[in-house]
Amino acid sequence: MSDTIDSAPLDAEEISQLREKHYNGEIIERIDSHSDLSRFRIRPDLPIPPFQPGQYVAIGLGNWEPRLKGTQAEEVPEKKLRKLSRRAYSISCPMLDGDQQLAPVDQIDYLEFYITLVRESDSPDKKPPVLTPRLFNLGAGDRLEVQKKIVGTYVLENVAPDDTVLMLGTGTGEAPHNAMATKLLADGHRGKIVNVTSVRKRSDLAYALEHSALSEKFPQYRYLPFTTRDPENLDPSHPNFVGKQYLQSLFTSGQLAKAADDPLSPKNTHVFLCGNPAMIGYVAPGADPLPTPGMLPLLKAAGFRDESDGEVGPGTIRFEKYW
Repeated sequence: MSDTIDSAPLDAEEISQLREKHYNGEIIERIDSHSDLSRFRIRPDLPIPPFQPGQYVAIGLGNWEPRLKGTQAEEVPEKKLRKLSRRAYSISCPMLDGDQQLAPVDQIDYLEFYITLVRESDSPDKKPPVLTPRLFNLGAGDRLEVQKKIVGTYVLENVAPDDTVLMLGTGTGEAPHNAMATKLLADGHRGKIVNVTSVRKRSDLAYALEHSALSEKFPQYRYLPFTTRDPENLDPSHPNFVGKQYLQSLFTSGQLAKAADDPLSPKNTHVFLCGNPAMIGYVAPGADPLPTPGMLPLLKAAGFRDESDGEVGPGTIRFEKYW
């Protein structure tokens, strides 16, 4: 008998016992944008401890759970078959409830996650993705593990009511910014809130309707979505050709400030970066610079400063760290 198992289940009774032992939360709703992008609303069995918008928590599933068809095969060693695999995700929020009222994280009894299905590995070691191929097999009523500690330092801090808040995200990096923006609006923030996201295609804009409603409801809120792989990004003959819209070039060209209708000055603007590390552009001390600069050096050249450089306030850049 082989000592590895390709997502092979244990017997039903043992699986039931393992789920009962390890799982402490339930998916109450799954909202699909398309086959590889979903919003999962998960209600833990116990009350959610207080946390700040921008923080994250790990969710887990047993290695005995089946994987979605069409994803990379995985051979699970026998010694790991009864263990859980976990991944941490920033917590998003619905932004608006069913009555079109603000729904910040401290006014709902579930956690919302914005997650992309990773079908196969693009890492050098080619190890199969462990969580999302199992997660995307689940729907409302299914159970999983939610870690007890919600943590993270990527949070709103020292933001005055009239300051401008600029949030730059790529893909599902928008998640913590949605939670932050909703909290700011719920607290009566008067300054401009500019929530910018860059995705491959418009079909990847899972919160487009919510952002549109917020923009109509709150004049200080500005949602700016950009794409890189739709026809108008790739086809020079397209009547609305704009090329690939990367945040770095939008910022340095002044297009971002124009679209935001705000100078985005370091004198009164807080910047938050979350998403692709290449967009963020962090370079560890002593490491070679990136071939294409990310937002960090570009913002610093414009007069902004890293949060590690001193007191957090206007002109500060905060960025989510995945490394």
